[in-house]
Amino acid sequence: MATISHDTLGWYGFDEFGGGVPDVIGTRCDPCTNRLLSGGDYHHCCHFNLCRALAHHKGIDIKAAEPHVHDVLNVFMCTGFTRDTQQYFMKASPVRPGDFLEMFAEIDLLGALSACPGGDCSASHSSDAAKCYPLKVEMYRPDMALLKDWPFPELNGYQLEA
Repeated sequence: MATISHDTLGWYGFDEFGGGVPDVIGTRCDPCTNRLLSGGDYHHCCHFNLCRALAHHKGIDIKAAEPHVHDVLNVFMCTGFTRDTQQYFMKASPVRPGDFLEMFAEIDLLGALSACPGGDCSASHSSDAAKCYPLKVEMYRPDMALLKDWPFPELNGYQLEA
């Protein structure tokens, strides 16, 4: 779907606790997970941020958008499994101003970005008290002549029946 072509946090690797960036093992926080962990309802989590963004972009109701919000890539979250108990954990992100992740879309993608309501995930998570930081998004259209020999993915080989 997309190739990571540059990552300013590539130096981080895995730390002594087993944490790494970007997080490809976790998911976004959602109301169901929050209820299991805290017993309460919270609707300003990344899941609903993404649902609201898709609903706004497509001009549809949030309930119609929700089934189309799939798994995520947590680009600046530092997560891992503890080395002793293998439990999933989050910790403060090592990201600093100017850090970025550059991706090349191999196919047409519709993407959405949510600044984690948990801030850097160091103290609290999914709360209105966590300090959040602005994110900058830049999108570029490549010169297709430069990609004339690029091996784009082929369409799947199975036939869909109506």
